[in-house]
Formats: sequence, structure tokens, C-alpha cells
Amino acid sequence: MSNKSNITEIKDMRREARKHLEQGAVTADYEADRLELLKQLNQSLATELVCVLRYRRHYFMARGIHSRAVADEFLAHSNEELAHADSLAARIVQLGGEPDFAPQNLEGQSHAEYKVGADLEDMIRENLVAERIAIHSYRETIQSIGDKDSTTSDMLKRILAVEEEHADDLASLLSGM
Repeated sequence: MSNKSNITEIKDMRREARKHLEQGAVTADYEADRLELLKQLNQSLATELVCVLRYRRHYFMARGIHSRAVADEFLAHSNEELAHADSLAARIVQLGGEPDFAPQNLEGQSHAEYKVGADLEDMIRENLVAERIAIHSYRETIQSIGDKDSTTSDMLKRILAVEEEHADDLASLLSGM
């Protein structure tokens, strides 16, 4: 009897998989609020892109006795933020959304601000503030997803771990100023 039940479940699963093929990875058993999650992911994308731009500016504008090492850290962080943006954009598409790269929308959607910083210490401080904002935002999104979308949650947890490393790096730089 349980073998027949298993066969029925497999047949049902196969039948369901053939429905709504245009939805790609989003299957009938997807439990997260997809539209809300897409909104949150686009906000995270905007945050990452603003951080890329700020870190890049700081890389080129860093001046002072410690500037070379700090500038190198800014460039490394910028590249990692860009990789985060790429991951977020790819996941948005997988979920049937469209990543928003429109420059005019970035500032309004980003959780972090684009602050140029007056000097090297100020640049480090502004980047640390932005990292702390990103950490808070990612934790909130991960919590709101719960176990409804493990793929997105796992991706965000990987990004969060890097953001925490960035914050630790920047706090160390700031304490050495």
C-alpha cells in the first residue's frame, strides 16, 4: 500500500512540475511572499551598489600616512560588494523578478547612504556605518524569510558573513587611527 502511495506522489509531483514552466524555480510549494521578497532583494541590491560606488570613490580618494593599506581594503570590499550585487540580481531573476539597476532608484531604495567622507578616518567610519546597516538589514530579511525559501536565506547568510567581516576589518582600521 505504501508503495502505491509513493507512486501516486511521484506521479503528482511530475504532473505539477509540468505546470507553469515559465515560473522556472518558483514551484507550487514555494511558501515565501515572493513579491515582498523581491522588493527586499531589490533594496539589498541597491544597498550593495551604493556601497560599491562609495568604496570605489574612497579607494581613489584615500590620502594620508595609512592610505595605501586602507585604500586596498576599500577596493577589496568594493569587489566583494559587487559580487553580492551579482548574486542578488541573479536570485531576483530566478524568483521571476527584475533587478533594478536604474541609477535614479538606487539612493531611494538603498538602506545605506552614499557619504563621501572628509578624510581617511571619516571614510572608514562611513563605510563601517554602511556595513552595520547592511548587517541589520540582512538579519531582518533572513528572519522574515524563515524556512520559506532556504535558497535565498542561505545566500543572504553567506553575504551577511562577509558583511560582518567587513565591519570587523573597518572597526580594526578605525581603532588604529
